[in-house]
Amino acid sequence: MRFVLRLLMSIAVSLSIGLGLSYYALNDGRIFGGVQIGPWIAWPDSGTPAPNPYTRGHIARQAALQLGRSEGLQFIARTDSAGDPLDLACSYRLDGRVPVSSFWTLAAVDEQWVNLAAPGTDAALRSSEITRENSGALRIHVGARLSPGNWLELAGSGPFSLVLTLYDTTAFSGFSSADNVMPAIARGDCR
Repeated sequence: MRFVLRLLMSIAVSLSIGLGLSYYALNDGRIFGGVQIGPWIAWPDSGTPAPNPYTRGHIARQAALQLGRSEGLQFIARTDSAGDPLDLACSYRLDGRVPVSSFWTLAAVDEQWVNLAAPGTDAALRSSEITRENSGALRIHVGARLSPGNWLELAGSGPFSLVLTLYDTTAFSGFSSADNVMPAIARGDCR
């Protein structure tokens, strides 16, 4: 009787650990294939001809068309730099630099990947449209309330994610670790 109980207990523990790790790998999985820089997460193997199994699972779960490795890289931020989830009730400021790339776009999406740009505005902010600080750093305001300078105007309510897509980038290519810096996301006022 003891043997049967121990066997059932070990099967239950094995299934719990296996299913839990599989769920984590498919939903978050930064440990297995993702790379995190501050609040920004990227899957650098997603555009390769033979991605690792965890990246394949992430791609299948996301069900989105991926850029090829030579085409670009997509970073997603679901939290600010302090670790708090991004919420449309608050305004945010992005400060810093973007890895070297020919072109980049910044968009905001909800949990179903619906773009949250305010009606009548562009769906994304493009690198060719922004003004930079004298040092070359960027400052972008994100939110529903009017802000000076570069502003990504949003509409809606609830949680959201910022998607920064770098086209023709050297990020993670090994040229320089200084290229692998991302803008900080600071929370502003909340309504």
